[in-house]
Amino acid sequence: MRLTHPGTAALAVLAFMFTLSACTPVKDSADSVPADFTTYDAAAFFDTTSYSMASSSGYAFSPDGSKVLVASDETGIFNLYAVDIATGEKTALTSSSDSSFADSYFPNDGRVIYTHDSGGDELDHVYVMNEDGTETDLTPTEKTKASFAGWKNGNEFFWIITNERDPRFFDLYEYSAADYSRKMVFQNDEGYQPGAVSPDGNYIALEKPRTSADSNIYLGDLSTGEVTLITPHEGNIAYGVFGFTPNGNKLVYSTDEFGEFTQAWTYDIASGAKTETLVADWDVQYLIFSRSGRYSVWGINADGRTKVSIYDSTTGKTFTPDIPAGSIGNVRFNSDETKIVLMLSRDTSPNNLWVVDVSSGEGKQLTNALNPAIKEEHLVDAEIVRYPSFDGLEIPSILYKPKLASAATPAPALVFVHGGPGGQSRAGYSAMIQHLVNHGYVVLAANNRGSSGYGKTFYHMDDRKHGDVDLQDIVYAEKWLAAQPWVDVDKIGIVGGSYGGFMVGAALAFEPDVFKVGIDIFGVMNWVRTLESIPPWWEAFREALYDEMGDPATDGERHRAISPLFHAENIKVPLMVIQGANDPRVLKVESDEIVAAVESNGVPVTYVVFDDEGHGFTKKENRIEASDAYLEFLDIYLKQMPKVEPIMVN
Repeated sequence: MRLTHPGTAALAVLAFMFTLSACTPVKDSADSVPADFTTYDAAAFFDTTSYSMASSSGYAFSPDGSKVLVASDETGIFNLYAVDIATGEKTALTSSSDSSFADSYFPNDGRVIYTHDSGGDELDHVYVMNEDGTETDLTPTEKTKASFAGWKNGNEFFWIITNERDPRFFDLYEYSAADYSRKMVFQNDEGYQPGAVSPDGNYIALEKPRTSADSNIYLGDLSTGEVTLITPHEGNIAYGVFGFTPNGNKLVYSTDEFGEFTQAWTYDIASGAKTETLVADWDVQYLIFSRSGRYSVWGINADGRTKVSIYDSTTGKTFTPDIPAGSIGNVRFNSDETKIVLMLSRDTSPNNLWVVDVSSGEGKQLTNALNPAIKEEHLVDAEIVRYPSFDGLEIPSILYKPKLASAATPAPALVFVHGGPGGQSRAGYSAMIQHLVNHGYVVLAANNRGSSGYGKTFYHMDDRKHGDVDLQDIVYAEKWLAAQPWVDVDKIGIVGGSYGGFMVGAALAFEPDVFKVGIDIFGVMNWVRTLESIPPWWEAFREALYDEMGDPATDGERHRAISPLFHAENIKVPLMVIQGANDPRVLKVESDEIVAAVESNGVPVTYVVFDDEGHGFTKKENRIEASDAYLEFLDIYLKQMPKVEPIMVN
């Protein structure tokens, strides 16, 4: 990996090596079982507290530097808290019945900016919590989706992006920090995706995807409204916006023009010169700066784990916090850049908030996210493994192996399929997965071809081949599991959410003899309907989505051919379906119809619907209910598999 600081000549060349192993031996867990090993219910795992940090474009620290703004679901719903960096004491700032997420402190007082939607409908509004405890909706129009976009130098104004004028397109508004009056500063009539606003308020960076392999970046001049293409090219090259340098003179962007993996480059606005900035053997996920520009922070997606570095341009050295090993994320600096806060997670522990002294590197943990009733040594670390698919292609995967699984006591297993298309399963803590593994289920999270993070060739191997080659990768995941001595070959199921839920349906409909059960979590069952009913705010992605999946106007026959709903008569093993009633991406009717179709086969079906959720479950009580339902279903139909009546949950 090499880094060239955008504001200077090449300051550093840093060696970074990652070793791949296609056939890494999997250790025998039974040799490391704690003498007091126990199992825990879902409530224990979800008593684990989730935290999220304020936006990287906002102020995470309070004006006096004594507190940090986070969102936490410790009450069961995400709400805002101020965390004292000296004591770790948390003060609740909001008490919304819908999950709220932090954006920014006001730089000169105690007000905070945050967002929440209504019941999971994804129509986020941006709010201010005033110092007197009252709430102001800054985007009060109906059917509006909005987001915070940062502060202008001087801190008298901030920006919000909203689609209130046209639900398909997002415009940029400048708001007064004093009285919340506003003006539109960029009208987006061409379907651009806003990427970042320069701190001086002169420019907006805009992305425009054409396909999943080809996109462009435009620079919008906010004083004239002129928009300039800055990435003219031929062929398929994907570009993305990382952000502006603190002085606003340069834009840092991503590109896969020069190899398999995404690199960071810098565009000089005055001269138009482009400079290589950061290159690694994996995708560069992000590159951000402290407000002065002294420090840069970047993340590398290294084989399913994020590797973070903090670079000091004054000393030319990479700063390493003195904290336990794990995945670092959400690095935020205080105003004088003497302290940072960050999130640290491990496979056996979720994100915890740490504060670190920049001069000494000394860190202090401020939160304890893991339920103290759970002993961390009873949980399992993830292992990176690879298995060959039908054509010999190696499929990278994340393996979670139960403590008690061994050749003497083989365990039932699940192939977990991520969402997307184009998502990635990554190592790290998952309450859902650890709950299943703790109760004796092997989980293999397969990154089938078409997953991100493994190079652009791998990423595009499933384009317009969905439900075909990618499905075979999942079938071969089952074959790999069946060959392991610590897996019960007769007890392998499949689980997945969103696009992964589609893969569950496809596996049961098109490969009906492979898996013994399936759990579909709000999965697409009818591509014809789904591609015709995408939310209007996805307009900027429509062409890219259609390029990858096919245009419903011309590819409807293929979409029907790969849709599990139209082949549901083939499904003959027990099925569980989980759905949020307010889901705007995969409509509830998708789940209603597959449930009815499979029930008509005389096959046991468990159907769980959450009336107050959308595409993903944010309320802790619902996540607990869902995880309890997964385990009950699997214990009945996979682990023991007796003949019983279907479970119905309303």
